[in-house]
Amino acid sequence: MSRADPPDPALPDYAERGLTEAPADPGEIPENEAAAASAVVAAVKARNRIGPDLTPLRFPAYRRLFFGSAITVVGSQLTAVAVQQEIFSLTGSSTWVGVASLVALVPLIIFGLIGGAVADTYDRRKLVIITSTGIGVTAAGLWLQAHLQLHSVALIMALLALQQLFFAVNQPTRSAIIPRIIPIEYVPSANTLNFTLFGFGVLVGPLLAGILIPLIGLQWLYFVDAVTLLAVLYAVIRLPPIPPLRERTGRAKVLDGLSFLRTRPLLLMTFVVDIIAMFFGLPRALFPQMAEQTFGGPPGGGIQLGLLNAGMAIGVVIGGLTGGWIHRVHRQGVAIVIAILVWGASMTFLGLSTAIWVAVAMLAVGGWADMVSAAYRSTILQVEVSDDMRGRMQGVFTVVVAGGPRLADLAHGLVAGAFGTAVAVAGGGVLVIVLTVVAARLGPSLWRYDTRHRSAAQPDGTT
Repeated sequence: MSRADPPDPALPDYAERGLTEAPADPGEIPENEAAAASAVVAAVKARNRIGPDLTPLRFPAYRRLFFGSAITVVGSQLTAVAVQQEIFSLTGSSTWVGVASLVALVPLIIFGLIGGAVADTYDRRKLVIITSTGIGVTAAGLWLQAHLQLHSVALIMALLALQQLFFAVNQPTRSAIIPRIIPIEYVPSANTLNFTLFGFGVLVGPLLAGILIPLIGLQWLYFVDAVTLLAVLYAVIRLPPIPPLRERTGRAKVLDGLSFLRTRPLLLMTFVVDIIAMFFGLPRALFPQMAEQTFGGPPGGGIQLGLLNAGMAIGVVIGGLTGGWIHRVHRQGVAIVIAILVWGASMTFLGLSTAIWVAVAMLAVGGWADMVSAAYRSTILQVEVSDDMRGRMQGVFTVVVAGGPRLADLAHGLVAGAFGTAVAVAGGGVLVIVLTVVAARLGPSLWRYDTRHRSAAQPDGTT
């Protein structure tokens, strides 16, 4: 990293943060509002060291995005459940449900990388408007085909793939926006709130879908998802323009982003430890077998399966609601390593457990640890990267988060088929612990990372 120059005092406040003009109701932080937020922060810190840090919500742009996402995250889970249920109802085969998961993964991987480059080339506000509209239109298409009873698995998968294409561009773009609309010091708190929100959606969405399908019919879940996208569209439309901070002679290139990553050991290590944690320590593919054979659940599901699927989301939500301390940690690399070690230990005990309540408790601990790790890893990728590379780094993050769990499903399935679920889950947890220690030893940049030693951020986000 190069040492930053001090901000140019000749630049107006909005120019320092990369905005092209001072809009009427911007996502930027006016001086009077920043002062008010600082006073609130001091008061909150004085009385709240455990509860969630809500300071990012003091800034209008982030507040609108957050509450808009609070609605859409539940809607997206409704569509996820509806797609699986509709395909299973049409085919009677779980294999076709698995194929649908693969169909959704391919555009995420391909266009996650491309989407990051696009986010570094064009106005991010416009991109989120376009892609959010695309996600909403495809959800409406899914509703229409279900309402017309077309019974076409191919059409469902085509619409699903198109929706994931839009999402693959939307997600890294929205993540890259965060450091442009709130002060850098509040990015960890904003990420904690975002992951808490996602955990809430994963927890509530499927439950709500189970309630709504018998009441209003499966097709209306798609319709609800399409309507909820309007909340995010409203929030994004109210943002100021967020163009690239530096003039470009051409489009940002994906390979340039990958080359950049190879020269940044700290950033690379955040991906390495995440892949270790997910590939070896995420046994969600074994939940149906464990629910039935280990915890005595009925064939085809039951409360045991529901509890296993909800366990990690419970931990994420608890972590967010008690995450007021997260933004105060300076040794964020150490926190990442410790969180992943806790994740590995919890998965080890999960594999050895025979009581459902112990299993859920271990999954909740693992979900808490994963939330902490994810909050810090996302923050490093946002604050330690220049603005012209943020989109591409978030694109890589999207690919890793999307692809890692699918590879974990395959690996755990193969090992469980050969040696049983206990060996697959507990053995994977042990490997997470061992390999994380080895990685931290071989890649010391992560362990040594300290925000107090980070160079001051330039106005354009470079360090």
